[in-house]
Amino acid sequence: MSIDGRVAIVTGAGSGLGRAHALYLARQGAKVVVNDLDPAAAARVADEVIAAGGHALAGAGSVTDEGAMAALVATATDAWGRVDILVNNAGILRDRSFAKMTIDDFRLVVDVHLIGAAIVTKAVWEIMRAQRYGRIVMTTSSSGLYGNFGQANYAAAKMALVGLMQTLAIEGEKYGIRVNALAPTAATQMTHGVLPDESLAALDPALVSPGLLALVGEGAPTRAILCAGAGHFAAAHVTLTEGVRIDDADTDRALVARWPAVVDRAGEIVPAYGFVQAEREVASVAAR
Repeated sequence: MSIDGRVAIVTGAGSGLGRAHALYLARQGAKVVVNDLDPAAAARVADEVIAAGGHALAGAGSVTDEGAMAALVATATDAWGRVDILVNNAGILRDRSFAKMTIDDFRLVVDVHLIGAAIVTKAVWEIMRAQRYGRIVMTTSSSGLYGNFGQANYAAAKMALVGLMQTLAIEGEKYGIRVNALAPTAATQMTHGVLPDESLAALDPALVSPGLLALVGEGAPTRAILCAGAGHFAAAHVTLTEGVRIDDADTDRALVARWPAVVDRAGEIVPAYGFVQAEREVASVAAR
């Protein structure tokens, strides 16, 4: 699982979880481009890496700015000739209940988390395809996977990143590109005020970053969702139940009556691709 000598980009790495990721990857031997919206913050973290004996460059700019992200990737390729690892970490919060949330705040959060990750990923995609090697991590969240009060915008963006990860993993497979998702729980500027102080004390961001090695190393999986926090690691899955076929004339009422069978999780699967659902539905007709 060595990443020694690999070239990595970490977005939103001027503080918090992104900083921990950058420092961790550098300790594992990767050359790191530290991105942040704040140029001074990016430079400080790059200096930390260099002071510890690692290799780093700073690259400021918003992940929503295509030109800035193209320049960020050029910083990596001009210095080191390639990009092997991308950790899409940049994000913001605009928490409010949906009743009180403005569409502007909804759109802003989606733009940074989802569109920003797509922009940076697009900037490295052809490089990784050409070199037939790449490791990409999308930062999702339990808020997206399972919901959380007051985070409709954040949850929508984070679950969308899982869909992006699933499809890019399929499209990148023959080019040696593996795409995974990390759902971290960490005490950062984004989580202060969201989690109680006693919980924050146990959630050092540095305890999440070791999970990256499994997701970006030589033998990394693809399409994995790793949940990490406080040194605890678990995997999340999007599953499909076995379900039932209903032939009754009153399908709607029959469905209501057989709802327990529809949601029964015995025999559920993790589909290899989205069309599995349609294949199973068509097969159920042929099996009548």
